[in-house]
Amino acid sequence: MSSQAHTTMAGTPAIPVRRMDFEFDDAIPTYWFGNNPMLTMLLTGLSCSFPEGERMFMRAVRHYQDRITDPELAKEVRAFIGQEAHHGKEHQAFNEFMGRKGLPIAQIEGFVKNAIAFEERHLTKERMLAKTCALEHFTAMFAEAILEHPELLDSMDERLRPLWLWHAIEESEHKSVAFDVYQQHVDNYWTRVSEMAVTTVMFSFFTSLHTVKLLRASGEQRNFKATAQGLNKLMGRKGFFRGMLPQYLAYYRPNFHPAERDSTALRNRGLQLLKGLLGDKLPLAA
Repeated sequence: MSSQAHTTMAGTPAIPVRRMDFEFDDAIPTYWFGNNPMLTMLLTGLSCSFPEGERMFMRAVRHYQDRITDPELAKEVRAFIGQEAHHGKEHQAFNEFMGRKGLPIAQIEGFVKNAIAFEERHLTKERMLAKTCALEHFTAMFAEAILEHPELLDSMDERLRPLWLWHAIEESEHKSVAFDVYQQHVDNYWTRVSEMAVTTVMFSFFTSLHTVKLLRASGEQRNFKATAQGLNKLMGRKGFFRGMLPQYLAYYRPNFHPAERDSTALRNRGLQLLKGLLGDKLPLAA
């Protein structure tokens, strides 16, 4: 994988918009995460939801963009949209790479697109923004777990590590933006927390469903050893999800705010690691 990157003027010092232009070599093995089908297909299933999911986030926030009077938040919203647009672009390229492995990527992407379109037809703009806040909290939790324990990516093919690390850094950078828009223009506690509860169930169910579909397509649905190893890496004593529950539950507090957890040091460390992977192709600051 190669990458050219620069920071555009659309960002802010705290939320720079980096254009990465990753290229994914077909020589990268199908099971690029520790040669483990379960872990590989879990992240691939998540990636299938990213391009259309990111576009949904942008639409949900953009609906309120003209009403924002705070000039600093207005800049952050533009930066948020810029980062999310590039996330969708790079994960689309990654999805196409995995599709060339013979996996039903297009089917899952189509399902996600139709599901989001259904939600946008039937839910209010306030609900869609609340859903965006909920999913942004999930991605920020996952992202900061990676930044706190980057060794979790050690078994990932080194050509794919930059994609996931870059995405994690930027999810942490803009974790408060959609929430701030929601608080300023909706500010309904019940809508916020009820949407988180619904989204938690749906996110967990459909992520599992997509992972199983990909495992079946790859003929690895009965590889119980790999599944057990993958689950241990996720939920074992030193697993990825360990210790995440308090952060998740914090969202239900009336006075919760994403910025209450200062992740600046984590992001700086992640940027140094990404610099080590990409060299001078990545700027460390806007």
